Amino acid sequence: MTGFLDQDIKFLPGVGPKRAELLAKELNIKTFGDLVYYFPYKYIDRTKFYKISEVHAQMPHIQIKGEIRSMDTVGTGHKQRLTARFYDDTGSIELVWFQSVKWQLEHLELNKEYIVFGKPSEFNGRINVVHPEMETEEEKQLKPAGLFQAHYVTTENMKKKYLLSKTINKFQLTLISLAKGKIKETLPEHITRKLKLVSLEEALTIIHKPENTIDLKNARFRLKFEELFIIQLKILALKHNRENKFKGFRFEKVGFNFNKFYSDFLPFELTNAQKKVLKEIRRDVNRNVQMNRLLQGDVGSGKTLVALMTMLLAMDNGFQSCMMAPTEILAQQHFQSVSNFLNGMGIEVGLLTGSTKASERKVLHEALEAGKLQILIGTHALIEDVVNFQNLGLVVIDEQHRFGVAQRAKLWQKNDLIPPHVLVMTATPIPRTLAMTVYGDLDVSVIDELPPGRKPIETHHFFENRRKQVYNFMRQQMEKGRQIYVVYPLISESEKMDLKNLEEGFRHISEAFPEAKVGMVHGRMKPVQKENAMQKFKQGETRIMVATTVIEVGVDVPNASVMVIESAERFGLSQLHQLRGRVGRGAEQSYCILMSSYKISNESRKRLATMVRTNDGFEIAEVDMKLRGPGDLEGTQQSGVGFDLKIANLGKDGEILKLARDVASEILSGDPFLQKEENRVLLENLKATKQNEFDWSSIS
Repeated sequence: MTGFLDQDIKFLPGVGPKRAELLAKELNIKTFGDLVYYFPYKYIDRTKFYKISEVHAQMPHIQIKGEIRSMDTVGTGHKQRLTARFYDDTGSIELVWFQSVKWQLEHLELNKEYIVFGKPSEFNGRINVVHPEMETEEEKQLKPAGLFQAHYVTTENMKKKYLLSKTINKFQLTLISLAKGKIKETLPEHITRKLKLVSLEEALTIIHKPENTIDLKNARFRLKFEELFIIQLKILALKHNRENKFKGFRFEKVGFNFNKFYSDFLPFELTNAQKKVLKEIRRDVNRNVQMNRLLQGDVGSGKTLVALMTMLLAMDNGFQSCMMAPTEILAQQHFQSVSNFLNGMGIEVGLLTGSTKASERKVLHEALEAGKLQILIGTHALIEDVVNFQNLGLVVIDEQHRFGVAQRAKLWQKNDLIPPHVLVMTATPIPRTLAMTVYGDLDVSVIDELPPGRKPIETHHFFENRRKQVYNFMRQQMEKGRQIYVVYPLISESEKMDLKNLEEGFRHISEAFPEAKVGMVHGRMKPVQKENAMQKFKQGETRIMVATTVIEVGVDVPNASVMVIESAERFGLSQLHQLRGRVGRGAEQSYCILMSSYKISNESRKRLATMVRTNDGFEIAEVDMKLRGPGDLEGTQQSGVGFDLKIANLGKDGEILKLARDVASEILSGDPFLQKEENRVLLENLKATKQNEFDWSSIS
């Protein structure tokens, strides 16, 4: 940033201290630079004029020319309303003001030509425009605006103080006229030349005052590319730095434990996807560099088995492993799975959670420090200071977005000499563009194949009026010996209300199915109660499990073949997909039934239609990102990569992102520390955007 752009916003003509305070509080705009990088969210073509006879209430906005022939006021004080009748040669329309009535009466004149701009609406069968923008032809000519009028997001507080989109537009036009020749280029000449990019000053001028669509397209491309390029450069530089700075343990041997398990204890043939991922992991752990790999795979794709085989590899090379899960239920699940896989091999597996008894903890701690315990599975209890390993070589983190970065760092620092290899697992599919950004410093592996014999889950969406049919279907499935989940939403802001809904649902299901034993599990139950309820369901004693999303992750009951999700419109796509993954874990055909009220938003309809159409987690994740935007997706907030996109959109700008990553990668491969003169501006740029002293990327 130049000195000019660092100036306090209050010094911009027209702003002053009070407006500066409001801009800082509401939009975090404190400097000239903050303002010029506050981009419009839309543009309106102010070249087009309509005739009044063409106007209808569905139009997004109109611009008409004519004159006011009459004005009337109704009410007094704050409740006063002004109505004006506006005519052109094709008819008339009503203009209405509920605010600033006195000012309008003083400034508007009858039978004088005005240009009216605003959003048409309908009231009592008549078309009107509420709070239109009014200006004379002379005023319009004097305005230094482009042909397209930029519109900016403002807040309710700003509107109350009359700091509107057009005010921000005025500030922007003042700023870009003052900035002429003062905005320094931030990309090297070899990049702008190669990609034919407009200069930064030109792009920032056009984005706030475009004259035509071609210029606007070029300006947007330049600004989007730079935003994504700097992020990629930062991420790839961190990765390069880590690989040079942190050496890793070499797991050279594929020894007795790995081979014995593979030949005698593997419960089924590995899928090609699992074999490919294991090869990638083996290559990583054998090259003297610390592994940082993200393992993505849908629920039931066999990630735990891959993690276990990596742990056996560590064990064959004299190292301990641990696996950290976000909940006790999931930690128990992993412990059970791993113990079952290793049954008969004589390998001891430990479990450490918040509810592990003190006497058991003491035994675990001693076995770990002595190196007698090779595999430890647990919750965040693993990161406690009293937990010490003799030789930790591998850390597996499941559903890692549920842990804060600092928590993961503590686990990573459990080995003083060399950091352990890190394998991060997630069943939340991450869109390609988001993976390149949030997890761009990790190597990514994907298990995109389900184990043989698994059938795709059938998904159906029903409205409330079809409940009787749904209950009949549930009854038929139970007659075949199957079990059923019924899930209710739990939104933290209204937890009491939701708990009431859950308890009512439990009573309702119990009454509707008197022949079946119904269980209930939710987040407010004690761990022991939850575990007991889940054990009864696993053992088949309970036929229907009424639950909140506490069962979203890690519950494995192969006999459960039906998932009924109540008020499905209240869930996000990734949550619906996770819940659906709780069934379909056996060889039988499984079903997911989405129940919703009839009155739901268009976005909810799209979400539910996506679930019915596809089982592909990655396709679902892409749709989710397009609907919600990347900032709202699970996992991006605690990723440790601070990025606040001002103009690029990860849902729509995948091609630009890929180009940005390729260019960043090419530059770093030829100049890893950006020491060449031609890249000096990039080094300065990186230093200016550096946010954390600690290299979070080291621990994923």
